[in-house]
Amino acid sequence: MLKGIIMAAFGVGVFVEVAFKIARGLVPASDVMGAVGIIALAANIYCLVLLTRHRADDLNMSSAWTCSRNDVIANIGVLGAAGAVAFTDSAWPDIVIGLGIAVLFGGSAATVLRDALQARSTHRATWRST
Repeated sequence: MLKGIIMAAFGVGVFVEVAFKIARGLVPASDVMGAVGIIALAANIYCLVLLTRHRADDLNMSSAWTCSRNDVIANIGVLGAAGAVAFTDSAWPDIVIGLGIAVLFGGSAATVLRDALQARSTHRATWRST
């Protein structure tokens, strides 16, 4: 359940960052976005591959896999945004991708929290019946 809360907090944090970007109107450094994005993508793909065979083991591994999958998707989005920022010299591609990442993490957080609450409820019902 903690992972779901953390994932939700990350999504809210991204929304806040997007609001600051809109308010400031600054164009991000696409070369930095791209360089960091490539390194992060490589690391996150490696983690995702390691977790894939264990994603159905239990709720904890499933949520860890979901987080890693989201990170890979977000990294791909950041790389796309970096290219679009460089091409357009505008902050809007970064803002749009940021909103998409926030929605992705928010949806995943809701799923993880729902599954955790369901597992907790099932566990309590099983415990009471013994």
